Amino acid sequence: MEEDKKRSKVGIIIGIIVLLLLIAAGVTWYIIANMDKNKPDEVLTQYFSYLSNKDYEGMYSLLSESTKSRVDKETYLARNQNIYEGIEATNIAVSNIAISEDKKTATYQMSFDTLAGKLSYDFTMTFDRQDDNKYYINWYSNLIFPGLEENYKVRVYSSTGSRGDILDRNGVVLATTNEEGEREYPYGEIAAHLVGYVRGISSEELEAHQGEGYTESSIIGKTGLELAFEDRLRGKNGTGIYIVDENENRLETIAETDIEDGEDIRTTIDITLQEEIYNEWDGDNGLSVAMNPKTGEVLAMVSTPSFDSNKFITGFTNEEWNALSSDENTPMFTRYENTWVPGSSFKPITGAIGLTTNSFTADENFGTSGLSWQKDDSWGDYRVTTLTTYGGPANLRNALIYSDNIYFAKVALRIGSKTFAEQLSKIGFGQSLDFPIAMTSSQFAENNEFSSEIGLADSGYGQGKILVNPLHVASIYSAFVNNGNMIKPRIELSEDTAYWIENAFTEEAAEEIRDDLIQVVENANGTGHEAKINGVTLAGKTGTAELKGAGQEEGEELGWFNAIVISDEDTEQLLMVNMIENVENRGGSHYLLPKVRNIIQNYL
Repeated sequence: MEEDKKRSKVGIIIGIIVLLLLIAAGVTWYIIANMDKNKPDEVLTQYFSYLSNKDYEGMYSLLSESTKSRVDKETYLARNQNIYEGIEATNIAVSNIAISEDKKTATYQMSFDTLAGKLSYDFTMTFDRQDDNKYYINWYSNLIFPGLEENYKVRVYSSTGSRGDILDRNGVVLATTNEEGEREYPYGEIAAHLVGYVRGISSEELEAHQGEGYTESSIIGKTGLELAFEDRLRGKNGTGIYIVDENENRLETIAETDIEDGEDIRTTIDITLQEEIYNEWDGDNGLSVAMNPKTGEVLAMVSTPSFDSNKFITGFTNEEWNALSSDENTPMFTRYENTWVPGSSFKPITGAIGLTTNSFTADENFGTSGLSWQKDDSWGDYRVTTLTTYGGPANLRNALIYSDNIYFAKVALRIGSKTFAEQLSKIGFGQSLDFPIAMTSSQFAENNEFSSEIGLADSGYGQGKILVNPLHVASIYSAFVNNGNMIKPRIELSEDTAYWIENAFTEEAAEEIRDDLIQVVENANGTGHEAKINGVTLAGKTGTAELKGAGQEEGEELGWFNAIVISDEDTEQLLMVNMIENVENRGGSHYLLPKVRNIIQNYL
């Protein structure tokens, strides 16, 4: 009997334990079943995260069933996308989130940038808790803008301010907008590369300039000054965002900005000189950069052949465009923005570096070497050649007058590869020129190191791997009349004269080179003597650069003549860097001399 009682008690205890476990399991299941699977503030935050990423599908997934029964997916996606992207909403931020005790309501502040400015609103959002114990958003259009009803629409309007004019130094119009609202370029081919042109904005440009007030119908500067001064030339749109009813009646202005006309840009360009140079260069492939060496004011920038920039406004026929784009003379190519082999026009730079570093003296005689020379047998079959022998010492002045390649090869070796590289870097090689129009940087060797002794020697007279940008060369040559300081080129008319690189050369070196370059023109044997103008002191240097491929005995030649008018008169300050391609069989650099002489005579 006692044993039966014990068993009975054990059974009762086990039963009680099982019952308690079942009750606990039930309570746990009930708690879990009724537990929130998410939180309203998490849903709200996720919703606007989707919006920031333009994930409208993700936004729709967070809507309540009651909302989805009222608004179909296609309508929801289109409404949100059209409005938010139409107003260019960016930098969306949500703050001050407050959830009610019953978790059915949230208040928050939302701010975002639009094409008409920054907006900020207070919103109230309600939630449904559905069968999966998750919270979902009850969406209405007034969660986009307060006051936006389901049958209302958001409209954006835009009116463009007038684009500013581009003027030369004397107020002559280089680019303007007519009564029909079209851009006009009065000087067409004469200033096409310099002034540039505008066209309709591309999708890539629209994306890059998002938030700056551009629309799909905007025009934008594509090249030249139109591109360089785009931010100041372009008229700012007057933009508005407003709500209309189903009859397009305006109900509320959400935001608006005032229209603003673009700024006129007055440049340093003298269009008379620009035209003079263009007419002399017309028919050749070449370039010319003219500058006031004392102020850095760029007076002209010419690239030939050219094109009529007005055709980018009025339109090309297929035949016209095919002819322009396939022309082997590349009229769309802006030559002065790029780099070229300078040939002997580089010799004054080598000389100035040598004098500045005390590598030799101006009067030092390097000895006659005939028409060809090599340092020693280690050069194998390679020899430096020159065109002319001359009597008298092989000093700096004679070497410049007769343009002696061998002399400057010896100078480069005397300077040494390390010092030559350091000095070229010091005067701007490998550096970007601070100028509104982008210029390719000059270079002297791969990785800024001379790879061989022969390469160093060839570089001394402007061959090897020397490549120069014409505007950079103009700045370097300006040092010869600025006590060794390189002027900073500028193209906007102002009083901001400044040096780009001070003490590029010593004052003594600059003076010596200047005086020697005067003799290149004045001396009857000088390679630049044909450019002599009675009553004008002209310093200059010719150069014929050879472009020969491996194994070629002959190749294309580039003709150079860089000239500086030496004068104390402000109105007579002129420095020109000039190059014409394919001068082989046309006298080399001498082909340029009468052209430059004519230009300077007419300018002065």
